[in-house]
Amino acid sequence: MKYFQDYMHGNVCFGCGNSNPDGLQIKSYWEGEQAICIWQPEEKYHGWANLLAGGILATLIDCHCMGTAMADAYRREDRALDSAPYYRYATGTMTIKYLQPTYVDKPVKLVATVTEVKNRKTVVKCEAWSGDVKSAEAEVIGIRVFDSSDTANQNSAFIE
Repeated sequence: MKYFQDYMHGNVCFGCGNSNPDGLQIKSYWEGEQAICIWQPEEKYHGWANLLAGGILATLIDCHCMGTAMADAYRREDRALDSAPYYRYATGTMTIKYLQPTYVDKPVKLVATVTEVKNRKTVVKCEAWSGDVKSAEAEVIGIRVFDSSDTANQNSAFIE
């Protein structure tokens, strides 16, 4: 299976960077109209004993939603993720509601849906699940910060 992050070459982000061996290394993919990520926590990411730290969960949601925004842009243009022009997104705002504990001994499943696209802005709703329990929900606004067809914005750090 190919994941969104497989097409973000040179990405050193702690959450989603496949070029960061010390990071979380999340993997996101389409399942119908939803973007899915399943990630297994490790004990070193706990906040309280046996519970995932809220900041780690926020990072998972953030990175999954930015990957989803990017993949959605390509999908809307009916293009492969490795086709030019290349796009990259950054978080404009993120609102998270923590609903229940997220346990480190259960996989975290993220389910994201794009709800709005307007110019460079993409709104993504995301749910986090700890086993069979919804542990958080979020709304994340992604802003397209890189477009390789924009000659005024030729920062190769986004596509190397």
